[in-house]
Amino acid sequence: MSYFLPETDPVLTAARGLALAHPGMVEVHTGPLYLRARAPHPDRRVGLVSGGGSGHEPLHTGLLGRGGLDAVCPGEIFASPHNRQIYEASVAAAGPDGVLLIVKNYTGDVINFQIAAERLRHDGIPVATVLVDDDLSTDAADSATGRRGTAATVVVEKLLGAAADQGASLEELAALGAEIVARSRSIAVAARAQTSPTTGNPAFTLNPGTLDYGVGIHGERGTRTIAHPPIDELVRRMTDDLLDALPAGPAEVLAVVNGLGATTSLELHAIGTLLNEQLLARDLRPVAIVPGTYTAALDMSGFSLTLTRLEEGWAELWTAPTETPLVLPNLTLAADQATPPAAPRQTVTRAAAPRAEGGRAVLDRFALIVTQVRDNLTRLDQLVGDGDFGDNLAGGVRRAVKLADEDGGDGLDALAEAFLNDVGGTSGPLFGLLFQHLASVSPAGDEAPSREALAGAVAAGLAAVHRVGGANPGDCTLVDALAPTAEALADTTREESVEAPFTEAAQAAIRGALATASLRPRRGRASYVGDHAIGVPDPGALAVALLFVAIADVHEPTMATRLPAPGYITLH
Repeated sequence: MSYFLPETDPVLTAARGLALAHPGMVEVHTGPLYLRARAPHPDRRVGLVSGGGSGHEPLHTGLLGRGGLDAVCPGEIFASPHNRQIYEASVAAAGPDGVLLIVKNYTGDVINFQIAAERLRHDGIPVATVLVDDDLSTDAADSATGRRGTAATVVVEKLLGAAADQGASLEELAALGAEIVARSRSIAVAARAQTSPTTGNPAFTLNPGTLDYGVGIHGERGTRTIAHPPIDELVRRMTDDLLDALPAGPAEVLAVVNGLGATTSLELHAIGTLLNEQLLARDLRPVAIVPGTYTAALDMSGFSLTLTRLEEGWAELWTAPTETPLVLPNLTLAADQATPPAAPRQTVTRAAAPRAEGGRAVLDRFALIVTQVRDNLTRLDQLVGDGDFGDNLAGGVRRAVKLADEDGGDGLDALAEAFLNDVGGTSGPLFGLLFQHLASVSPAGDEAPSREALAGAVAAGLAAVHRVGGANPGDCTLVDALAPTAEALADTTREESVEAPFTEAAQAAIRGALATASLRPRRGRASYVGDHAIGVPDPGALAVALLFVAIADVHEPTMATRLPAPGYITLH
């Protein structure tokens, strides 16, 4: 491994280092981890909260302070923060008019910030969200996921931070943020992938003399591989693509030349000069050219260009003073300067509950199954995602077992708490919502819930997952296993549904999960790999199937013997 990071708690250690480097400006909270500005502007009425996976620094944490963000929630490397981090940071940072969440459009970030927003609304805290989706390379009409959020996040956070210091309301900030996002587009290229922290090798390989065009900031491959052109031709091509995608508007633009981690300042400043020339040749006025590493992808060798059309007053927001770890170039170019050169919060705790034997039995059975198939789920996720699903699922289940052991509570309650509060990533909190609804119908003692009660709980869990994540059947997600399960439990016309409802539900979940292998993903990180995901069943959908296998094993042990073995279900 080529990184100089501690083997334990690297993100927490780095956060503490940031606070040490900026005493009086940044404070670090643990359990859960978030960073908070120590001295926000006295005129600010709305707290600004953002965050995302680590490895993109100085994004987010660099703009923590006066003129920027009030709190930042860092996830593990390339993994979203979990909703508990965001919720507690937002509670701590909320102003008298509430809190604004600034979210990059990645499935895990969106889901966890949305769950945090739901919890804030439940507490009566006014909350709004700005979704940053500037990456034009993922602007596909057939994608339900939408464009990714990348380096325009820096522009959004800077302009909103200045507006917040002027006392703008929550509604004004949300509207301004949406306008900035709508007028911003980015595109990125890479000559070498970032080094994987797990393997120590490049996340993907490129032949000499080639570039990946349209790469993502988590090591996602570009939309196409091209021959490496001279840099002036590459900048011209990227500028053309950006301006084709950018909505019409004023001639004044803000241009960010962002390094992806291993691109030198020498290169970035040279690219800034070339970009300035391209903009002037198109009768645009660069108000500011901003070169630097602001949104990294660990040590990827590459860069991105971001253009934002500036509306009236936005240039003044860009140049407004800040007291943040990251000092952005905030001087604007006069018209005669932009000329071409000469040629040459509180922790939520759960009350102890009496032991519910049936729910605990389901937890123990599910834990055993997950232990058996964790490696299978990891291999599947490596084919379509980032390979962390098996470990995340197993870790969440272990946490739930520990909680149930400590307070003797219901197993499904423990699963809900563990996955809602402690499991990050995309699917963990979604499973937490499902467990929460299942726990609501878990009876005391060792009896099974009624078919009607379980049907209602599964339907409610499905609705909650849809509200937060937006997935529908056919999108190749856990919904493709959960929806047929709900239908099977609600169906009383078939003899099997009456005699063995839980086994029938498990069979429906298995069929739905395995059928995802024939689908092209439209949601989640798997949607970025396109046809490469076809033939691979969705790991989240398989986990849903395994959960209902566990329920059938506990409550219908005889009939459940007809179900396929978990290892067989997850074999690929």
